[in-house]
Amino acid sequence: MATGGGGGASIGDGQASNFAQTGTGRNADGVSISNVAVAVIAAPPMALHREPAYNWQATKSTVKERFAFLFTNDAVFDAMFNGGMATTSAEIELPDVEPAAFLALLRFLYSDEVHIGPETVMTTLYTAKKYAVPALEAHCVEFLTKHLRADNAFMLLTQARLFDEPQLASLCLDTIDKSTADAINAEGFTDIDLDTLCAVLERDTLGIRESRLFSAVVRWADAECYRQQLPLTSENKQKVLGKALTLIRFPLMTVEEFAAGPAQSGILFDREVVNLFLHFTVNPKPRVDYIDRPRCCLRGKECSINRFQQVESRWGYSGTSDRIRFNVNRRISVVGFGLYGGLHGPTDYQVSIQILESDRNQTLGQNETGFNCDGTASTFRVMFKEPVEILPNISYTACATLKGPDSHYGTRGLKKVTHESSTGTKTTFFFCSSPGNNNGTSVEDGQIPEIIFYT
Repeated sequence: MATGGGGGASIGDGQASNFAQTGTGRNADGVSISNVAVAVIAAPPMALHREPAYNWQATKSTVKERFAFLFTNDAVFDAMFNGGMATTSAEIELPDVEPAAFLALLRFLYSDEVHIGPETVMTTLYTAKKYAVPALEAHCVEFLTKHLRADNAFMLLTQARLFDEPQLASLCLDTIDKSTADAINAEGFTDIDLDTLCAVLERDTLGIRESRLFSAVVRWADAECYRQQLPLTSENKQKVLGKALTLIRFPLMTVEEFAAGPAQSGILFDREVVNLFLHFTVNPKPRVDYIDRPRCCLRGKECSINRFQQVESRWGYSGTSDRIRFNVNRRISVVGFGLYGGLHGPTDYQVSIQILESDRNQTLGQNETGFNCDGTASTFRVMFKEPVEILPNISYTACATLKGPDSHYGTRGLKKVTHESSTGTKTTFFFCSSPGNNNGTSVEDGQIPEIIFYT
């Protein structure tokens, strides 16, 4: 019989029985019987055909199948009581099994009832795996899946990896991809182990800017130093991060982001800081030992809005940026702009595009590239190297500096443009003119007619 107490479960060696018993009292030998549960402990009296007892629960998903097996075979704990090395103790301690979890296991074995909750699901999952009861494992994983959220995704990911539950681990990673910022801000992020941290940093699908990811990794390093009782020095942070530091994609940052964060953190060697600054500022760019492949965090359908109702000609360029301010009502990822091109046949343009956080004048995304237009009044796509995260109710400035002949431009501009998806989700943009030298672009007319984004 199983008894709880002292942080572990125990099994009494009372008389042989083929049935479960509950209640409190004493058996024929005077051994105390707890009110937790009683396990089947002995073989039946008849010598019938016996199946191998190892992992017998794996193929028995219902009570009927389990009792049919028990009727013709030794019980799961038979060796503890009757085998060649059976204990003579009145109780067998199971120190790594929680009483509540063991009770949940026995209740499931003998009644098919599933009693799990947020406080017991992990210990029940451990116990189900220890005693090879996959049907109960499945119930535990289903419970965890239903309660998976961004703020517990890292905690559940650690447990899924520990218990070798690849399906749950995959769902956790998907949740982290979709809500990366919320997931890394949760308390559970700093509790993960180094291997789990690296598994996440290797992903191409995280939806967050690299500078924010670096800040989160530094928080993790602080927590790991505390766990290892190491002083909070730059050298120790570098030491505990190990290979995780090489998985930060520093080349994806803007030079401003790099200068404000990693360059001053002390975690990178001086030569690495210099090489990365050169990578940002000179051509040809020197080789750096960090991944420069964008994290492709986009899901769903590409969307775009056009803030103009009419197209006119002509718009000239003299090296000054066209600029327009905007904010949105919900979080999105901007991937590029639609720009107007030349008036007379195929024309090539060189262009530098940027998105700034207006109040801080901080560059969040940029690209220097080119595009070819065909002389029509259509817009032409110019894309960023990686998606730019845009948060609700923050003012941003879209910038485009073109080199080339005069182009078309938009008129009858709108201050408010709403995009509605096929599912009914509404994304609303609010535009206002950018102060200072903006090459004449305003809410009413000018360049940067389209913003291309994902929700």
